Amino acid sequence: MSRVSPFSLLLLAACGQAPSGDTADAPADADPGVQLVADADGPIEVGGVQFSSRQEFVELDLRCHTLLSDAEWQTLEDLHHQHPAFEQLYALTEGGKKGGNGGGNGNSGGGNGGGGEPTGDTGTGGGGYTPAGGTINVYAHVIHDGASGNLSAADINAQIDVLNASYADAGWSFQLVSTDYTDSAYWFAMTPGSAAESAAKAALRQGGPGDLNIYTANPAGGYLGWATFPWNYAGSPDDDGVVLLHSSLPGGSSAPYNEGDTGTHEVGHWLGLYHTFQGGCRGSGDLVADTPAERSAAYGCPVGRDTCKGSATGLDPITNFMDYSDDSCMFEFSLEQAARMDANWAAYR
Repeated sequence: MSRVSPFSLLLLAACGQAPSGDTADAPADADPGVQLVADADGPIEVGGVQFSSRQEFVELDLRCHTLLSDAEWQTLEDLHHQHPAFEQLYALTEGGKKGGNGGGNGNSGGGNGGGGEPTGDTGTGGGGYTPAGGTINVYAHVIHDGASGNLSAADINAQIDVLNASYADAGWSFQLVSTDYTDSAYWFAMTPGSAAESAAKAALRQGGPGDLNIYTANPAGGYLGWATFPWNYAGSPDDDGVVLLHSSLPGGSSAPYNEGDTGTHEVGHWLGLYHTFQGGCRGSGDLVADTPAERSAAYGCPVGRDTCKGSATGLDPITNFMDYSDDSCMFEFSLEQAARMDANWAAYR
């Protein structure tokens, strides 16, 4: 899987869509005669389920079901502020990103910003931070229904390769320890919080808090994936891990989400990252000062999207792995996201 510069016209032209059918201006260093135009947001199929558009899919919260309400988010951050592992992180961010000009739904792609005043919060950026990272052992659990979802060793290795490429700059590497296979139609159709999910994880999970367990399945309804946060481990160790739609792995059938970046995104949650659009345009958002504020989740690859127009934080971070853009559109974590991963690892993993 390639990782390219944010100003690659080849990548930007290939990935998709500007909001509301708008066109997007080419980057400043591009050919002045080039204008990037949205492609049509047509039907897609994810996990055997048809959707009229990527917008519909995202707004149904199926792109990722690792969700936090604003109240849950605030409670967690109050606790994090009291934890010594987060001292360096908060010294870097000084409270998070600059405030925007309105609210929004930090959970789903369908968030429509409401009113609200800028908070004036500022971030110093993480320029002086060197990511620590580490090596994470991975246990892969391939749940299938006969031939359906019966991934090969090459498929699993390709996903591990994507994780290693995606997290390299943040200092993380992933080492596959083992892969097991379970033929179960019931577990194969697991959904978030279901009895099937609990049974599968209770039977299959291996290792401790710092070991990543990845479960591939075909969740009913078209879910791409979900994850647990690091702070969940102490109370529910058997539930810890990441669930991925089997056809989201590299070369799978769930285009445009079939290059392995659902795995990258969900592992980001497992390491403690929020969505880039958490909290919408209000206040500190995802509490990462170097990811611009964003009113709602992106879909496609909407170059030039700016949903928090009153803020000084810049264009929406559509290329960030913690947004909802197409796999081909996302290719980066920010430095302060790396700092946040390190803090969560020290505190909970």
